[in-house]
Amino acid sequence: MRPHIGQRISAQYADLTAQEQRVAAFILDHFDDLAVYSAADLSRLTGVSKSTVSRLFKRLGFESFQAVKRHARELRSQGVPLVTDPEAVAGNGERFKRHHERERQNLRSALEGIEPQTFEAVVARLDSARRVVLVGFRNSYPLAIHFRQQLIQARSGVSLAPEPNQSLAEELVELGEDDLVVLFGFRRRPSGFDALVQELASMPCRVLLIADATAGGYAEQVDWWLECPIDSVSAFDSYASAMSLISLLANGVLHHRLAQGRARIDAVSELYDRLDELSSP
Repeated sequence: MRPHIGQRISAQYADLTAQEQRVAAFILDHFDDLAVYSAADLSRLTGVSKSTVSRLFKRLGFESFQAVKRHARELRSQGVPLVTDPEAVAGNGERFKRHHERERQNLRSALEGIEPQTFEAVVARLDSARRVVLVGFRNSYPLAIHFRQQLIQARSGVSLAPEPNQSLAEELVELGEDDLVVLFGFRRRPSGFDALVQELASMPCRVLLIADATAGGYAEQVDWWLECPIDSVSAFDSYASAMSLISLLANGVLHHRLAQGRARIDAVSELYDRLDELSSP
């Protein structure tokens, strides 16, 4: 990935003029809002001429401020938390309505994109697999933890990899054709993600990938790919559609093994009571 504008400023800051440094410092301090401002705004707010602002952007490798704004939008599409919609930070009464509509769009897109036969095949494998190993990095990690918490109430043999301060190799080395890896691969994935997918593709276990559209290139290397949009109306991604899918899958597994699942839930609840682990409502 080419250096983004903040990295370019850091690399060249010492060589900038005093006025250029003033604009550069403002950009670094307001990096999340970059796409909201105009060139005139930067000139006015930093007390320098428009020509100084234009000269700075050209020194940083941008033909115009429009190119800078496109650059900011591209960063946002890659998961960099930048505000790209002025209405999202305006504080007006439409904020909740627009957030709600985007969440609805994401959820509708995620669920409508799943073929019923694909869903049934995934649920059946989640139910029958000897071991289910859940893998998630960075923002995907909480999703993997939550899915495990849901699944272990209905079945045994569900683990999270890697465990804290451990590596993946020990968890994956003995996986066989009766095992399933659920890989969460939402954007801003770690550099070793490609190698992990390739390695899993060469192993006898089955692989389910849950991710946003940026992981589409991995679809042919896994057994199942379920896409969850995570775009929001402002800087930070929303994982509501992914959490909803996790709920749907976990409930599917429970209904698939209703008798065993209920028995396990009852046993777990009794152990909660004996250990006094949960407070009363």
